Amino acid sequence: MKYNIKGEPMPVVICDLEENESMITEKGSMVWMSPNMEMKTAAGGFGKALGRMFSGESIFQNIYTAKNGVGMIAFASSFPGSIRAVEITPEHPIIVQKSAFLAATGDVKLSVFFHKKIRTGLFGGEGFIMQKISGSGLVFLEIDGSAVEYQLSAGQQMIIDTGNLAMVDESCSIDIKAVKGVKNVFFGGEGLFNTVVTGPGKILLQTMPLSGFVDTIVAKLPKNNGNGN
Repeated sequence: MKYNIKGEPMPVVICDLEENESMITEKGSMVWMSPNMEMKTAAGGFGKALGRMFSGESIFQNIYTAKNGVGMIAFASSFPGSIRAVEITPEHPIIVQKSAFLAATGDVKLSVFFHKKIRTGLFGGEGFIMQKISGSGLVFLEIDGSAVEYQLSAGQQMIIDTGNLAMVDESCSIDIKAVKGVKNVFFGGEGLFNTVVTGPGKILLQTMPLSGFVDTIVAKLPKNNGNGN
């Protein structure tokens, strides 16, 4: 499979598939395709469907397969940002925020990922559950805003504001650190907690989380004065 990512900050990934090659995606991600692409909708078993539901994704997935020759299919981002391609191997699974998965080749598996520490899930900004992507193949991730990549060495840490962690290698550990100081908590404007990621492994950060964008828009909306105006 060959691919080309175009059009940031409203990106689309255009994939050229060999005959009988397949890709999976969540509902609504496909934007155009050649006529010989055959679609099949499946849940992939009750356990997998339930896991996707808990992680905030669609219960069903669409499988697109090129029939009777090479095929073309395109998947678009749902929010201004970036699309990044990540190679997945059995030795290199990744953990992503629950809205990051866009599309993947057929041998990539999605499952629910539970944080080992409850406080990480409760205060980590993206909820208690994230997604684990494993197997073998290529996955395309949807990033809010621009993507910034860091490679952490063993024991090296990065402190990240809530919601800005898009992807992390499974070899890294994730924890939550409370903001110190009463003034910092109440007047710093950065929230109560930060996410702490410890290497070794790669992390992918996003500069404009959808949650932060929504909060900014809501804060700018006119307030109801109680008179219905």
